[in-house]
Amino acid sequence: MIARIVVLGGDGVGPEVTAEAVRVLDRVATRVGLELEFVEQPVGGCAYDAHGSPLPPRTLEACRAAAAVLLGAVGGPQWADVPVHLRPEQGLLDLRKGLGLYANLRPVVTTRALMGASPLKPEKLEDVDIMVVRELTGGIYFGKRGRDADRAYDTCEYTVGEIERVCRVAGRLAKERRGKVTSIDKANVLETSRLWRETATRVFRREFPELKVEHLLVDAAAMHLLSRPADFDVLVTENMFGDILTDEASMLAGSMGLLPSASLGDGGPGLYEPIHGSAPDIAGRGVANPCGAILSAAMLLRHSLGAREAAAAVEAAVAAAIEAGVRTRDIAAKGEASVGTREFGQAVIDRLP
Repeated sequence: MIARIVVLGGDGVGPEVTAEAVRVLDRVATRVGLELEFVEQPVGGCAYDAHGSPLPPRTLEACRAAAAVLLGAVGGPQWADVPVHLRPEQGLLDLRKGLGLYANLRPVVTTRALMGASPLKPEKLEDVDIMVVRELTGGIYFGKRGRDADRAYDTCEYTVGEIERVCRVAGRLAKERRGKVTSIDKANVLETSRLWRETATRVFRREFPELKVEHLLVDAAAMHLLSRPADFDVLVTENMFGDILTDEASMLAGSMGLLPSASLGDGGPGLYEPIHGSAPDIAGRGVANPCGAILSAAMLLRHSLGAREAAAAVEAAVAAAIEAGVRTRDIAAKGEASVGTREFGQAVIDRLP
């Protein structure tokens, strides 16, 4: 059976990094006997320019019919003056909502070979292996908003059901990992966070009694991510907190270009994308780091296609390339030679078993 993968290159460096992820997927699929079909569709600013919408109906329809969706990045300064509901980023929010993707998985793992790329001291980075589970379709990004002459507002809302389902995802992941969950909120100030803490406490106590559970305020969590990152296993938090904390956590690994993500719902296609943005300053120059996109493709193999061995092979090939000293410029040490986007992708392909 052929698995159709919709490829949404998007804007900036998005098409460049997804092209390498597709090359790796195509090669590993051939070696393990998977049949994949890749279909490109527009999203983001390029879709707005061509079709007047950051998420054209045909793109959403194609994604709903696919086995999985691979995304690059959206946005750029040229769309800064576009109405808010037509901004490239709105296309991504609408895609997540349209596919029912409420749990965003963002792994953060450090490697000894890249400890020099992180601004933290190497001793802080030993044995860091974190899975952040970010709620994706609620919170302030999807609440009521408005603006008039001298004020603006954005509303943060959550329901018990939205919190329960993402906590269950975090609980299941923690059972497969090291058995610890940290739930992050701002319960000392926000009513939505008080609901979050009450609901998370109940879900973990009743459904995952074997797990070790802690609750942290988001400001404390931001500090502890830098002071004791190896103490964390699975983190679960609401939409905006997760967005901010995972960008911070990328500095543990050394670069935002290294980190992948998977956005999942209850059945249907998953959405896989690197956590970095469109990087318009380097777009078209062939120097972007495709590592996050390639590792997102590995997550696609694991979570949407059930090809765990193929996923592990891709992850091992990326690690082997990095261990061999293959570096794009964002992770190269001062004076160290670097390679371009396509060269890094080829280095990964060359190391596939």
